Amino acid sequence: MKSFAALFLSFALLLPMLGPAARAAGPSTSAASAILVDAGSGRVLYEKDAHTRRGIASTTKLMTALVAAESVTDLNAPVEILREDTLAEGSSMYLRAGETVTVEALLYGLLLQSGNDAALALARFCAGSVAAFVALMNEKAQALGMADTHFANPNGLDAEGHYSTAADMAILAAACMDNELVAKTAACGTASVGGRTFVNHNKLLRLYPGCVGMKTGYTSASGRTLVSAARRDGQLLLCVTLNDPDDWRDHAALFDYGFETYPLRLLAGAGKTVGLVKTAGALVPALWVRTAEEVRYPLTAEEQVRVRLDLPDRLPAPAAADLPVGGLTFTLDGAVIGRTELVCAAGVHADPAPARGPLERLWALLPWAA
Repeated sequence: MKSFAALFLSFALLLPMLGPAARAAGPSTSAASAILVDAGSGRVLYEKDAHTRRGIASTTKLMTALVAAESVTDLNAPVEILREDTLAEGSSMYLRAGETVTVEALLYGLLLQSGNDAALALARFCAGSVAAFVALMNEKAQALGMADTHFANPNGLDAEGHYSTAADMAILAAACMDNELVAKTAACGTASVGGRTFVNHNKLLRLYPGCVGMKTGYTSASGRTLVSAARRDGQLLLCVTLNDPDDWRDHAALFDYGFETYPLRLLAGAGKTVGLVKTAGALVPALWVRTAEEVRYPLTAEEQVRVRLDLPDRLPAPAAADLPVGGLTFTLDGAVIGRTELVCAAGVHADPAPARGPLERLWALLPWAA
């Protein structure tokens, strides 16, 4: 494919081409590490020391939940609680040795009540032992690209070799939001399961309109940790703060900043006609092409996007409707931020006998027929 000057291009698809704009200054935070990410594009909207390894406390349980959710097939499966499950210090869903609870109840106890006992019971049930489950957690971290993360337990209690970064935890948050079970559970404010009632420790669900989860954490060594997600106007933002004494306020301020400063902007509408591609051996000299899908990207008001239209010099007939024939590529400061295929707006048949009449000869003399 090579660049082709189309006969027509919808200016509604284009933004003016200006020089790169400086990134908007974000709000100050009390966190040692922080990051704000647009989930759809992966664009980092704000960061502060986001790649330094730190303790993550009970936000660890997001990985515990994700690995467990991918391991079990029956949420009603019974789990017999052993004494060893009940010995973890810190927050608890108050499991008792000898009782039987469902996997579903353990997941709610894990994510809402932040039960360290629920983490141990789930780990043992899913992998046979806590050690085997922790190995699965580290394998999942590697698969997700969390290069600066290592888990030593499933509950987040301080331990040597147990750490992550704000940037890595944002990767984990995105994976959790992609998992229907984890995302649904973490978004619950309260839940009653198996005779127990759980209240989510994540106050942001009540404090910030549009918050859809995810997980709090605290230990004396790690400080307050928080991973959260919020949705507005079809845009999902992910926020992580580590060692942040004012995390509720910081997350609210970062979400406001992200939604107001980097709203999703439409770069291309789905099914929009954008140009013509000349044909070869067809009954018509050219075909309209249209976008295959919508393209949106979070942008400040000052940032400007370049767009490149790629079409072949000639499209041989026959060609079917919706046949991919090219693309629109959008770039910001030289980096590709979006692309949509261009497809034929209609089909065209091959010309069984090339016409030689006066009208056809006249058509051939026009500029677009050259």
